[in-house]
Amino acid sequence: MAEIKEASDILEAEGLKISVIQNHYSLLNRSSETSGILDYCKENDITFFSYMVLEQGALSGKYDTSHPFPADSDRGEVYNPMLPELEKLNACLKEIADTHDVAAAQIPIAWAIAKGTLPIIGVTKVYQVEDAIKAASLKLSEEEITRMEKLSGEMQLNVIRYWEKEMK
Repeated sequence: MAEIKEASDILEAEGLKISVIQNHYSLLNRSSETSGILDYCKENDITFFSYMVLEQGALSGKYDTSHPFPADSDRGEVYNPMLPELEKLNACLKEIADTHDVAAAQIPIAWAIAKGTLPIIGVTKVYQVEDAIKAASLKLSEEEITRMEKLSGEMQLNVIRYWEKEMK
């Protein structure tokens, strides 16, 4: 947070302004929220682009202990050990998705939008684009958001990748 404020002060002295911030933000990594970055962005009219909202597919509902990531992949190395815990969250996401008649992967995207961010999502198939469009118009209830956040917060999983640092 201090780095963003420092950069903002430097730019402001030159008549410039930060207009966009991009950071890892998901149900499993809410450090941009807990550090105050999201609030700072809202207060200063800065767009926040969230990436890894689906945690590279781990929150898509596609992977579980019976259907893990390829073991020899970076995603497998990071997420496969977490799959027993992630199954609990993915079950919650599916339950919420079923009440809205959408795919489970749309729920974390809709959550990120509800939190005031613009999710960056990787798509390789037409249905993924269509799902993203549906997620953009999906309105989650406060109870659904609280339920997901409580469950994910209880997990205490570390999804900070080697190229990132914890936001403080």
